[in-house]
Amino acid sequence: MSKTLRIISSIKGPNSVTTKLTDTIASKIGGETVNRDATSIPLIDGNWIGAAYTPADQRSDAQKETLALSDALIAELRDADTIVIGAPVYNFGVTGPLKAWIDQICRVGETFRYTENGPEGLLSGKRVIVAYASGGVPLGSAYDLASAYIKQVLAFIGLTDVTIVAAEGVAVDEAAAVQRAEAQIAELAA
Repeated sequence: MSKTLRIISSIKGPNSVTTKLTDTIASKIGGETVNRDATSIPLIDGNWIGAAYTPADQRSDAQKETLALSDALIAELRDADTIVIGAPVYNFGVTGPLKAWIDQICRVGETFRYTENGPEGLLSGKRVIVAYASGGVPLGSAYDLASAYIKQVLAFIGLTDVTIVAAEGVAVDEAAAVQRAEAQIAELAA
């Protein structure tokens, strides 16, 4: 049975377009879905960085506790066949909750490593579908700082099979924007 990891990063709760779209995508894929609400993920800080860059066999109990959530989030990623990410655009970029999730999962020695040729992603062979929703920022436009960032950071950890489903113009005509995104979802292979 396939396993899908669904990331919810909107602060709008049940009124979120991306939350509804990721639900539709996960239903289309089928199999088991693990839901991760990123709105409760804390920001990383200096203690987190110190713990992450301390060799695992030398970490104190406090450092292990600091990284416990990050370890759990990375385990969810490793365990998933498909990752479905809700990516609403706030002020031209990703939401704070999505950025917090990204910071927690980008860990040296866990999801990427440094090599003589630069960073190398350690996750691969997974499909990612991003549900992008914006009030008026067209996907791929000069004002869209979210989609390129998401693709870059996912490639950084080895996830390069990325499809974006876009609900553009939600502030102008939400029903039409959602309908266009749902048509894109219908074209996805299950």
